[in-house]
Amino acid sequence: MRLGFDGKRATQNFRGLGNYSRGLLEGLLQYSNEEVFLYSPPVKDQRAIKWLKENENARLHLREPQGTIEQKIPSLWRSFSIIKDLRRDHLDLYHGLSHEIPVGVGALPFKSVVTIHDLIFLRYPEFFPFIDRVTYKKKFTYASKNADMVLAICEQTKRDLIEFLGVDERKILVHYQSCDPVFYEERPFEKKRELMRKYHFERPFILCVGAFEERKNQLNLIEAFAKTCHLYEQDLVLIGNGKKYLEACKQKVEELKLSNRVRFLSNIPFDELPLFYQSADLFCFPSHFEGFGLPIVEALFSKTPVITSFGSCFPESAGPDSVYIDPLSVSDLAEKITLVLNDVTLQERMITKGYEFVQQFHRQKVNEKLLECYARLF
Repeated sequence: MRLGFDGKRATQNFRGLGNYSRGLLEGLLQYSNEEVFLYSPPVKDQRAIKWLKENENARLHLREPQGTIEQKIPSLWRSFSIIKDLRRDHLDLYHGLSHEIPVGVGALPFKSVVTIHDLIFLRYPEFFPFIDRVTYKKKFTYASKNADMVLAICEQTKRDLIEFLGVDERKILVHYQSCDPVFYEERPFEKKRELMRKYHFERPFILCVGAFEERKNQLNLIEAFAKTCHLYEQDLVLIGNGKKYLEACKQKVEELKLSNRVRFLSNIPFDELPLFYQSADLFCFPSHFEGFGLPIVEALFSKTPVITSFGSCFPESAGPDSVYIDPLSVSDLAEKITLVLNDVTLQERMITKGYEFVQQFHRQKVNEKLLECYARLF
């Protein structure tokens, strides 16, 4: 098949949606024989240029806007004038990887698919500016209505599509994402020791990875840690970028006099993340709501026991043998951390069963499922 993809996130975004896009495209190039057409705004970021070079393949065709106006305002090209490029490439299918498809794509002689990651802006509108909510709703609604198939990143997103946007259940398929293969490989013990020396870690640690946002709930994790950290030797390490909420977390640590037990790390090199996961004694992810919860999958592939929240997508990504908490309850989180850290048998079961569960998210299996989804349209 000749498959077209919206390449904006793959070449312009280096967080969640960008990682999803690059991972999906890499999977297709590695595990299939499909022709891949990537429609991207002008690629200028050196990270994107490096990624394209690393994935150079005769089956990967990069398409960028050519007209002067289109190059200056690539959003117009992505939404409207891209149609002529899609038609010229004689696609069999076009896939919008992040909530959008071009206007008019439904009238072209090929199938269209859109991935919807979450509807957090509708479920928790207080976290989003008004103009963003209006823009998102317009784009998500148009894409869901006009695409031939909607891929929901999890069952929770599928339910939200039906509830909030009234999408026909028959056109929605759940397709999970994978994580980067760097998390599949166990790192040598010496590499982990080097990591500990580099960051001056003197004690074992509990890990939390995620952007510092109110929805991610790191403040409650810090307070839970404060309640019980005298009962165990592990420190708390929080990795992620942020601004206002990050400062609030740091201030809370100062108030609780925990500066010698809590570490904040930002802009960690990506290739070091597997070492952090594999070196941690426990991974805590007390988020209120996510589209998928990819850090949970990364932790399970790293054979690290996981504590996360009830509800949302978390049971789908963490499986039946992780430990669940009420994200609003500091005491519940504190009790569960202590429970896991003090029970070696429980830890071993969580590691073994979690690793078995997470194999369904291996990139090869996820790619096979994606092609099965596409096949349903033909």
